[in-house]
Amino acid sequence: MMPLVSIIALCHNHAPYLREALDSILAQDYPHLEVWLVDAASTDGSPAILREYARANPGWHLRLLPENTGNCRAFNQAFFQSQGEFVVDFATDDVLLPTRLSQQVALFQRLPPDYGAVYSNCEHITAAGQPLGLHHRPDARGRLHPRPASGWVFEDVISRYFISSPTVLMRRATLLALGGYDEALSYEDFDFWVRASRDWRFQYQDVVTTRKRKHPRSMSARLTRQHDPYLDSTLAVCRKALALCRTPAEARALARRLRHELAHALRRRQWAAARQASRLLVDVVGRVVGLRGQA
Repeated sequence: MMPLVSIIALCHNHAPYLREALDSILAQDYPHLEVWLVDAASTDGSPAILREYARANPGWHLRLLPENTGNCRAFNQAFFQSQGEFVVDFATDDVLLPTRLSQQVALFQRLPPDYGAVYSNCEHITAAGQPLGLHHRPDARGRLHPRPASGWVFEDVISRYFISSPTVLMRRATLLALGGYDEALSYEDFDFWVRASRDWRFQYQDVVTTRKRKHPRSMSARLTRQHDPYLDSTLAVCRKALALCRTPAEARALARRLRHELAHALRRRQWAAARQASRLLVDVVGRVVGLRGQA
């Protein structure tokens, strides 16, 4: 029997893109799906569209939240009620390509059970849907940039950004082992990658499965603003990563990440975050020394 896949579709003011996103769920060639529509107090007409699709698809679950308490809490409310062996965290300004889930489930079924996530390439698009290029871009020699990593990827995850979040399919057992998303954080993906990759392997699939939309309200756009609301969460995850480092190489990888985050904070004159990153960097350097002594 084919495993059940839970799609948790998170919406907050995605009305211009919502129908395309929901139609892309309906277009999946993988039939064994469970769909949860979760709206975080949208004010742009999104709830009416979600009600329309829920009525037309009686098996779909609809949750209209009274306030926007963040992606992590909204996701968890549906995740802990869902039943799928595999789970998609789907932002409803993105688009799933029709063979996305059939390809990823087939890959998961070929992998050992200690693989907690598979991810793939994606195409970036404008708000109007025009192509902007691939996330993993081949160079003249066919090498992909950023370079994907598979297997035990903890060191890669803490040092650099290479996974396209909308392409990830997660094993339910992995999310359950982590207790779901950390609701104290402003965003979820980095924390999931760090905590999951410590004890679970990841696998890259070299196919384009998703279209990721770039627009002024998207997460990726907000991350580049001068007043970055997500830097505190990033540093909190780095603090978790420090406790998980087991080798000098992993601690050095975390130091590289922190130097990047420190520079990010200084460029935007976020002095409190810069001080926090500096203190954490000192702790990481101490961890490197301590781990060397244990070797």
